Amino acid sequence: MKAERAQSRWASTLDAVVVYAQGAVCSRLARGTVPPDGRVRVTGLPRALEPGSLRARVLHGAAVRVVEVRVEVDAEPLGGDAPDELRREVERLREEYAAAEGRRDRQLGLIKEVAALHPVPPARGREDPHRRTPVDAWLELADFVDERLTRLHARLAELEEALGRAGHALDVAADRLARASTDAPPEHVRTTVSAVLTLDGTGDAELELEYAVPGAVWVPAYRLTHRQGDGTGRLVLRASVAQRTGEDWTGVRVALATADLRRRTGLPKLHSLRIGRRQPAPAPSGWREPPAGLADLFAGYDAAGPRPAPDAVPTAGGAVPVPVAVGGSDAGPVPPPPPPPAPQGYGAPPPMPAGPGGGMPDLAPPVLSPPGAMPLTRRKASAAPAAPGRAVPPPPPVSAAGPPAPAPVPAPAPAPAAGPPRPSGAELDYAALVLSGPDEQGDRRGRLFPGAPFDPVATEYRRRAEAVAGLPLPAHAVRPRESAGSFDHRFDAVARADIPSDGTWHTVTVTGIPVGLRTEYLCVPSVEQTVHATLVLSNATDQALLAGPVEVTVDDDYLLTTALPTLAPGGDGRVGLGPAEGIRVTRRTHLRESTAGLRNNTTVLDHRVHVELVNRLAGPVTVEVRERVPVTSEPDVRIEERADWRAPEDDAGAEHHAPGTRVWRAELPAGATAALHGGYEIRIPAGKALVGGDRRS
Repeated sequence: MKAERAQSRWASTLDAVVVYAQGAVCSRLARGTVPPDGRVRVTGLPRALEPGSLRARVLHGAAVRVVEVRVEVDAEPLGGDAPDELRREVERLREEYAAAEGRRDRQLGLIKEVAALHPVPPARGREDPHRRTPVDAWLELADFVDERLTRLHARLAELEEALGRAGHALDVAADRLARASTDAPPEHVRTTVSAVLTLDGTGDAELELEYAVPGAVWVPAYRLTHRQGDGTGRLVLRASVAQRTGEDWTGVRVALATADLRRRTGLPKLHSLRIGRRQPAPAPSGWREPPAGLADLFAGYDAAGPRPAPDAVPTAGGAVPVPVAVGGSDAGPVPPPPPPPAPQGYGAPPPMPAGPGGGMPDLAPPVLSPPGAMPLTRRKASAAPAAPGRAVPPPPPVSAAGPPAPAPVPAPAPAPAAGPPRPSGAELDYAALVLSGPDEQGDRRGRLFPGAPFDPVATEYRRRAEAVAGLPLPAHAVRPRESAGSFDHRFDAVARADIPSDGTWHTVTVTGIPVGLRTEYLCVPSVEQTVHATLVLSNATDQALLAGPVEVTVDDDYLLTTALPTLAPGGDGRVGLGPAEGIRVTRRTHLRESTAGLRNNTTVLDHRVHVELVNRLAGPVTVEVRERVPVTSEPDVRIEERADWRAPEDDAGAEHHAPGTRVWRAELPAGATAALHGGYEIRIPAGKALVGGDRRS
């Protein structure tokens, strides 16, 4: 038996992981020989596995197919040699720190006691003359206190140094424990999550198990290598990945996806409306009739008699009321009234018919007292202990004006639907159905109902795993769902990687991407008279580049870390490199106000803008100067431009420009100077012109 069980237990190896925007899908490989009974147990699954996400398929083995797969959880004690060295080390260091702190506090107490020593003269009577105090005694006491305090303070310095070392060691150990991998059993219990498969076939087979786990996040990061004068560069896509799934990812193939793992994928269905008697045949409901002889399944259990009640409530006469049959004393005990109809499960009969008057039938017999007990009325009989699982209804209120009002009649029960019951999806999951035992009352005994137990331990594991989503992001990092927009992409790493389950960021190199580069200089002199150097990146690949931090290296020298915008396939983006000290810009403006029209009823504001650029670099540069022109929504106000600037191109993927933005592009050779002149004229009717104030730009 042990050999067969060992043969049917297959070990698994984590092979690949796809990290989504939040959560991951893991793939495990297992190999072995299919046993005669076809049942295989694959171990190694994490405790935080999402319920209902396990899938299995055969990779190699043409004569083998998967019939069923389900999850089982086993727990066993670890014994006295539990591998919990980090936690024990933290506890030991905590005790050492507490002992060192206690020694330091005792030393402080001694110092306080010695420092409080001072001479106290004896009490002098009223008739006693004044006595001289010997100076030598005062000096000897002061020398004693000074010498004693010197030794105590020296010892205090040693104790404080030891306390500091103990605190530092405790902080280091606590930090190691907090950052340790969660791929370890708890302190006293080892939990094993296994996939139990039923295989059809014989021979050797290789299986792939796929399941989803929470507690994994990633953000993109880049490294840009560029050489001056070269029109191309290499962008290395890297990812910062953090996971706390409960298993270490060692030597796995990593892929990164921008999709939402929990996004709904169900498609809506629009049903047709038919007029007439002929209707389409309903789909099979999956309901089966109860098997024959179901009533005799617990006959032996019922013949043994009822189980003794744990607690009996005595009546007013001192006896315990016992339900008996109405027809005579030789009849057996009357079972308690059945509970309300349960949900239609696998093999459940149709609902119970309604009683007279449309309400529920009155199946509760009158309760009589045993011989010798005080006779009970109908009202007092209702105070008898209720059946297990049923609440005792409170007695109706008694009024001094008369008898209590009758209880309201319940609403009529709805008529059962025509045809067999139609179970829900949970009731058709046969692997999750639970057989109701003999203690169940009514029509639930011996039938299958959804009863998958709630696993609080697994829920706690998943809650701890999902806490990794609250990690602070690295500088300039943006979450994939925020930068991906309306598209989803997947990036496959070129090499296998190791990512421990410690909940901290780990860098994984994904792939290298060739990009087009050109250096441009940008200035907005109306805001700041400084020229900024920029790199314009062109994404010529078929995959988008998500927003994130990028380390810029020019001629093998690290320059800075900045933010890369999202670049769609074929799009361009601008990356700032900081101020360019070798290029100077100066901006001057001039405003002239006049009137025009037959009656001088139009105010004319003539704005002139003069920009001067000086290139002090060793090579030619291209400078983009941005200016602004007022915009208006009034039809009577006209704006006429007088410059050779142009509006920026708002292509797909380009940066957003504010309304009224105008652009100059100037080519400056080394040591050259360029002057740009522009302006605009605003014509405002006199009735809408402002009087006084500052109307300059």
